Amino acid sequence: MTMQRFTTPLLLAATLLAGNAYAQGAAPAAVDGAWVRASVQGQKSSGAFMRITASEPLQLLRAETPAAGHAEVHEMKMDGNVMKMRALPELDLPAGKAVELKPGGYHIMLMDLKAPLAKDTQLPLTLVFKDAKGDERRMELQLPVATMAPGGPAAPMAMPMHKH
Repeated sequence: MTMQRFTTPLLLAATLLAGNAYAQGAAPAAVDGAWVRASVQGQKSSGAFMRITASEPLQLLRAETPAAGHAEVHEMKMDGNVMKMRALPELDLPAGKAVELKPGGYHIMLMDLKAPLAKDTQLPLTLVFKDAKGDERRMELQLPVATMAPGGPAAPMAMPMHKH
């Protein structure tokens, strides 16, 4: 067997293995339209919004950021004539279907802000997902801080304050 015949299968196997390792480390979901609402001095909470499209069935468990004491996945919805907000233990993300996190609906609530979130800055945010096997997967993001959604109409400046 010549050296070329021997190395070609090895290179092919190494390439396939490298491709497999890359696919396993690939992002669990696509995120677009992401942003965080700017805050003002003394404001202790804000919201993060985005569209998440999972490549496989996932659950969004939580978010983490050094800018807030804690972050939770929340839902706002009408209950009769009253708008109610509550923390969710997880948010189901069906494979291939975009789930919208937006003002007045699902969102990530950032609480106990450590400093005001200034417009035109970036906020590091980590999304933590659980896959069908029960394994946690993390996705690191940098979200622009703005007073309105990118390309959208102005949103109200503050989200309702609430205590936990």
